[in-house]
Amino acid sequence: MKLFIKDHRLLIGLQIVQFGLIFLILWLDGYRNIRTVLYAIFLGFILFSSYLLYYYITRRAFYKRLEQPIESLDESLQETDQAPIAEALDQLLKSQYRMYERRIGETEAQKEEHLTFIDRWVHQMKTPLSVIELTAQNLDEPESSNIREETDRIKTGLNTVLYMARLRTIEQDFRIKPVVLEKLVQEVNQENKRFFIRNEVYPKLEKERSGITVETDEKWLLFIMTQFIQNAVKYSAGKSGQMVISLYERAGSVIFEVTDFGVGIPEEDRKRIFNAFYTGKNGRKFRESTGMGLFLAKEVADYLGHRIEMESIVDKGTTIRIVFSPAQNITKM
Repeated sequence: MKLFIKDHRLLIGLQIVQFGLIFLILWLDGYRNIRTVLYAIFLGFILFSSYLLYYYITRRAFYKRLEQPIESLDESLQETDQAPIAEALDQLLKSQYRMYERRIGETEAQKEEHLTFIDRWVHQMKTPLSVIELTAQNLDEPESSNIREETDRIKTGLNTVLYMARLRTIEQDFRIKPVVLEKLVQEVNQENKRFFIRNEVYPKLEKERSGITVETDEKWLLFIMTQFIQNAVKYSAGKSGQMVISLYERAGSVIFEVTDFGVGIPEEDRKRIFNAFYTGKNGRKFRESTGMGLFLAKEVADYLGHRIEMESIVDKGTTIRIVFSPAQNITKM
């Protein structure tokens, strides 16, 4: 109704001015029968109001559609009315819908092409890295260790890029199955042993019992664990020589926990460490943080239905954990 009044306020104003002019002309012409003039104006007002009422009733669906926001794209294909202006609006919305679909299709195709390129590029880069590592084995120290250290950093960066690309299609790239956490932790530690040695920070595994098993995606969980463990090592180097990896149960839930005794996370950074590209004070200080590792870990954990908890004290260390719900705990008693 408000939109209808706004649309016709000029016509309403013009009609009022017209009635006023008629009254003024008759008055200046010497006509003094006020009742007759007012009666004529009243009849004109009735006719004009009837026209507006009829127009509003016949166009109510049209104005209602204009006032209400579209909640889904399919609504833009619904027909409004048989009136010419309503039909013109329907045609406009349909043409916009078709253009939107075409643009979305083009964007999706470009995105898929980009992700395919990134995926292939990362795999292609791993081949020369392997060759460099093999070549470095024949070199003397410390050149050999320095080269392997840099290739490890490049590998970590490439894996982050690869997982970021795959995150867009994670629903097509995961498989839920029983995973024994202790075996997965050992695999992560084996893959990062040179990283531990280089930083002189070594993991200690504490488990409540053996065989703790959860339902999750092994590959994506391996990525999350690697992020947490590498962060613990990176921010403990030079301050502490040990970090603790714990596996235990709490109120039916399974907990994977990483505790370091390093620099800790400043309070102002704690709420933002899972934001994309956010590095915080520690990231700027150590100059090795991309701000994407924890973001990807949080995104994946949320998708898999795992909760992430974090506690930290500056200059004393950080504890970060993955909480698997009781429904995901399939450990055999």
